[in-house]
Amino acid sequence: MSVAAITIGGDVSCCQHYDSDVSRWGPDARGRLAQAALELYGERGFDQTTAAEIANRAGLTERTFFRHFADKREVLFAGSAQLQQLLVDAVASAPTSAAPIDAVTAALLAAGDPFNEERRSYARERRSVIAANAELRERELIKMASLASAIADALRRRGVSEPAASLTAEAGIAVFRVTFDRWVDSDQDWRVLVRGALEELKILVS
Repeated sequence: MSVAAITIGGDVSCCQHYDSDVSRWGPDARGRLAQAALELYGERGFDQTTAAEIANRAGLTERTFFRHFADKREVLFAGSAQLQQLLVDAVASAPTSAAPIDAVTAALLAAGDPFNEERRSYARERRSVIAANAELRERELIKMASLASAIADALRRRGVSEPAASLTAEAGIAVFRVTFDRWVDSDQDWRVLVRGALEELKILVS
């Protein structure tokens, strides 16, 4: 992710392969399920993978899967609400004197917290799974639209009028998407890439 995730993306804390002999009461069931799902989506395809197979790969029960995720699609989008809240909070916390684009820049830089080095490999695999499935691509577009709408709302609460609020939010999400793809394909820091993309945007509109 595109986010990156921050999800742009799923909620996973490690990248081990979990065999079926792992206790169903083991730690980090949510992370194990997310990693197992990603492995199976990559091996078999999203449509050919069932929730029961994901649970079995993680060494857990299908009931446990549905305690953590509403369906197999949500494994890939479980962090969306948290990412949106992080961005909105960062916009709201920007200094009152900050210009709209500066408030959005603060939000994009704040997204660097979940987009750390440990999550890069997971984000790369997640992006490949989404790119191979039309339903998931649509869901990713909806997520991006929701992020833009939430940022625009946060800007309006700061007193930014229309169309400035919506235009700034959409520009911010464009930077987010470009940054995410560059981050996934490189070993560079998220914040460095955000600043680079913003500089390119300023050159284009100047």
